Amino acid sequence: MNSTNNIDERMLKYLPWLGAMAIFMQALDGTILNTSLPTIALELGKSPLEMQSIIVAYTLTVALLIPLSGWLSDKYGTKKVFQSAILIFTLGSVFCAFATTLPALVISRIVQAVGGSMMVPVVRLAILYAYPKKELLKVINFITIPGLIGPLLGPSLGGVLVETLSWHWIFLVNIPFGIIALWMTTFAIPDYKHPVFKFDIKGLILFSGGITVLTLVMELTSSRVINSTTILLLLIVSVFLIFLYIYHAKRKSHPLIDLNLFKIRTLKIGIIGNLITRLGIGGMPFLIPLLLQVGYGYSATIAGLIMIPSAASNIFAKSFAVPIVNKFGYRDTLIGNTLILGILICLFYFLKSEAPIYYILPLLVVHGFFSSIQFTAMNTLSLADLDEKTSSEGNSLLSVTQQLSLTFGISMAALILGIFREATVLTNGVEVQAFRYSFLALGFLTILSTYIFFQLKDTDGQAMAGRK
Repeated sequence: MNSTNNIDERMLKYLPWLGAMAIFMQALDGTILNTSLPTIALELGKSPLEMQSIIVAYTLTVALLIPLSGWLSDKYGTKKVFQSAILIFTLGSVFCAFATTLPALVISRIVQAVGGSMMVPVVRLAILYAYPKKELLKVINFITIPGLIGPLLGPSLGGVLVETLSWHWIFLVNIPFGIIALWMTTFAIPDYKHPVFKFDIKGLILFSGGITVLTLVMELTSSRVINSTTILLLLIVSVFLIFLYIYHAKRKSHPLIDLNLFKIRTLKIGIIGNLITRLGIGGMPFLIPLLLQVGYGYSATIAGLIMIPSAASNIFAKSFAVPIVNKFGYRDTLIGNTLILGILICLFYFLKSEAPIYYILPLLVVHGFFSSIQFTAMNTLSLADLDEKTSSEGNSLLSVTQQLSLTFGISMAALILGIFREATVLTNGVEVQAFRYSFLALGFLTILSTYIFFQLKDTDGQAMAGRK
């Protein structure tokens, strides 16, 4: 490792602030859109229930480019790559604001995601290089706080902006943050470089191709734009590409994603658990704002405000996650917590067509609490048994999985909602009824996902859990 810039006190002082801003920008952008989808759909002449592609395009692009971000920063320097990331993210936000059609908005979101995929990983890498290990915990805790504030402000700020100004402002709000971040890069981020292996381009093409086609299958199925034969053919193509990647990765010395990592039990179960469990719970942040606006007719501002207690509960629960895992261990915590989450999602089925807020709010608060416990436990389990040789690649694999699980969760929720909207025998054409049955299906899916955590041993992750 070498640095082209000397690391002075000023740089060490402001680097965490730059990291905090990058995390805040990404967290805010990830949540500000949810309450704005119905308004955007109205102006673009689309159904609010078919707008998930705006979110999916972003999360999928971020997931696929995360492995590339680390390689680029090691080869070309953390400073140059981070500056490029901020610039691309900000320009992508401008393109989003001026998009006049859904395809244009989706393409603009992909541009924005190219920058977003590099922003947080690269500045986090710079922090790992810049600070001694004894100071890292304090610095990382500092930079993650804005990541918790973003989801708290995002839904309500999005609602206020679309009602008082226009939906374009949910993207324009990124511009001042981008300009400040670019200015800070002139003095707040070192330019670290590392020797690199040749990047696995073939692996990226195979892996991203397989995952993209799989996501496309879910998207096209939910929107009913192609027939079942085409969907089946696309599914076969997706599976074929993924198997080709597996074949390729087993024979390459430095693949995009090292499949040998799956020999680590806790990482394997944590990764699979992330993907499968979030098929049930991952779509809730997408469905609930839609239910509040499309189903119950609340304004975007009110829908955003209703989401605040859930986000606050999510933050509050983080202080309980470690003591709960320490007391019960990962196996019992994840089995019990997943079952509770599944039951909670099923309870949304009992919402009526005129459901009062006092029924929705407690459900959202409790759901936010147990979701926080779930994500913290799954993520720390994944990292529990990594050593110095596997920590970097294992952490990168976890980051990719988290983004893919967001993508699949939203796509699955949209797919199930689309199925029940078509099932008029059950819903009588009432939108709220389609949501109710969707929650029931997602709840059962979450309960079934508990099976993966039964594969854990009582001793798994005990070093991370602080248990003897």
